[in-house]
Amino acid sequence: MSGRTHVRACPERTCVGCRKRAAKHELLRVVAVEGACVPDHRGALPGRGAHLHPDLACLDLAVRRRAFPRAFRLQGSLDTDALRAYVGQRAGVTPAS
Repeated sequence: MSGRTHVRACPERTCVGCRKRAAKHELLRVVAVEGACVPDHRGALPGRGAHLHPDLACLDLAVRRRAFPRAFRLQGSLDTDALRAYVGQRAGVTPAS
C-alpha cells in the first residue's frame, strides 16, 4: 500500500461574474434558452452552460461585462429577468415592483 488517501477531486468552475474559481456544487449553472438566461439548478438542461455564484453582485457583474453572450457564444444581448428573480429569491431578496 502506498499510504495515499483516496480523496475524490471536486470539479471546479469559474464564475462568469467575479471570475473566481469555486467548487461546481457552489455555483449555479445557467443555460441560454430562446434568447433568455435560465437557471439550471439540477444541471440537466441541454446546451452550453455558464456558471455563476448565486449572488446578485456576481449577476450584475456578468451582465455589465456582457459575459453571458460570450460564454454561450451567441450574438446580441440575453434576457436575464428569470435568472435575476431566481437568484434574488435564493438570496432572500424580494423583487422590486
